[in-house]
Amino acid sequence: MKTEQRVIVVFPTTTDALHLEYVCRAEGVPGRMIPVPGSIKAGCGLAFSAPPETEQRLRTLAEANSIRVDGFYRRVL
Repeated sequence: MKTEQRVIVVFPTTTDALHLEYVCRAEGVPGRMIPVPGSIKAGCGLAFSAPPETEQRLRTLAEANSIRVDGFYRRVL
């Protein structure tokens, strides 16, 4: 199985997670929803996984769209 470095964004609510996914699709930012990895604790159980080079863009989109985020993590998945 191929593994790669990913930025993982976790959220306090499912609504926030789905909002970021929607915004990313609209803006052409690559990534997808995944279950929160076991090594990370998060409120809603959903996370957004994206290439590490998109982290700053994700932070900007979350802030600009008032999306609450519990944290940004880097993991090999």
